[in-house]
Amino acid sequence: MASKSEKGRSGRASREFNFLSFVWRLVASTILVVATYNPTRFSYWAWLAKTRGPDSSDLGPEHFVVGIVLLIGWVILLAATQRSLGFLGLLLGGALLGGVVWLLVDVGWLNVNTLSSATWVGLICVSALLAIGLSWSHVWRRLTGQFEVDDDN
Repeated sequence: MASKSEKGRSGRASREFNFLSFVWRLVASTILVVATYNPTRFSYWAWLAKTRGPDSSDLGPEHFVVGIVLLIGWVILLAATQRSLGFLGLLLGGALLGGVVWLLVDVGWLNVNTLSSATWVGLICVSALLAIGLSWSHVWRRLTGQFEVDDDN
């Protein structure tokens, strides 16, 4: 018989979902979204735009490699989110986040008077929607006791 500590190492802990699991997914989503584009000069988009300026160099292999890494991250997160939430879930999640932003602006807790602040709010909403999509199968299993399984046959 396995001891209690060995049962903990059997993989059960890695399959459990908690608030910290969601936070890690949110952090990963936010890093991907903000690394791709943000209103500062520290993003892949700004880096590419800088290469087209008057004192710029041409695109090089470093731009290609970083772009492919970001593309891989986007494909993984978007595919997982779409499989988990589906089109209707994405639509409803986006509508809910939009409604929350509207509510926060309406009560005065959020200011989106500048393009930069509105962009940051949008980036946070995209990150949150991706994190929810990455987490939804775990939440669904907790709520219903049912597993979501892809059946491509």
